[in-house]
Amino acid sequence: MNHHHQSLQSIDIDTRLVTTGAVLTAAGAVVACTGMVIAAVAVFAAGRRMIRDMDVPPAQQAAMKWQQAKEASRAGIQAWQSASDNRNGSLAR
Repeated sequence: MNHHHQSLQSIDIDTRLVTTGAVLTAAGAVVACTGMVIAAVAVFAAGRRMIRDMDVPPAQQAAMKWQQAKEASRAGIQAWQSASDNRNGSLAR
């Protein structure tokens, strides 16, 4: 009987290289997160400056647009009802 035996080979890992890779990866993540925080702060500061420099604040602009939309809706309903009443009146004759 022939028995084939596979010899178990152990993996020889250089732990210094693995440790160095992990440290570099962590350092890169810290640098990337720091960069994202700096960019976010710059964008938010620019947004705040833009809002501060506006002639009409965004809340007031939204209120004005909402009022315009309500008035346009009312006008559209009145026009539709008026046209509907005129058409129904002409059909009855």
